[in-house]
Amino acid sequence: MNKTFSTRKLALLGMMAALVFAGNYARIVLPLSIGSQTSFTLANIFCCLSGLILGPVGGLASGIGSLLYDLTDPRFISDCWITFITKGAMGLCTGLVVEGALKEKRLTYFRALAATGVGCVAYYILYFAKTFFYTGLLKQGLPAPGAWLLVIEKIPASIFNGAIALIAAPPITLALIQALKRSKLDRMLENEK
Repeated sequence: MNKTFSTRKLALLGMMAALVFAGNYARIVLPLSIGSQTSFTLANIFCCLSGLILGPVGGLASGIGSLLYDLTDPRFISDCWITFITKGAMGLCTGLVVEGALKEKRLTYFRALAATGVGCVAYYILYFAKTFFYTGLLKQGLPAPGAWLLVIEKIPASIFNGAIALIAAPPITLALIQALKRSKLDRMLENEK
């Protein structure tokens, strides 16, 4: 194993986790009728970007960055472990779709767009399941219809957040990769040999 490469990969992982953490602060929190809340946030861009840049290990960056943000906000601290799983799955699934293209250095806009879509879908399946079972039924003690209403109320913000990630993450990724190539720093993105 090339130790220089491992150090670079670790540094890039830390940088992406920091971007996810910071992206969570770009947030508008809205209360919902059932005593819960939803957010419009830019963090999903950086979660998908982690997968697009790092491949499957980007799930670790998106999970850690989101978990650390939850630990700094009393509203979200009790859900930090779930956030690690759901946001980590977003970066992981995004990275799995582009893994081969990253190895071959042939990432296209459409592959990045598809990967971002897969990451968003994976996240929202887990997020809505968490909203229904954990937040609705367990934490708030709602009956099943009330928990479903909670899920339904979160759909508009989720669609917005997913759309923003789909619009922003693929072109940002391609621009970053091109900038790294021009500056001869694209070795940071290479996989271990």
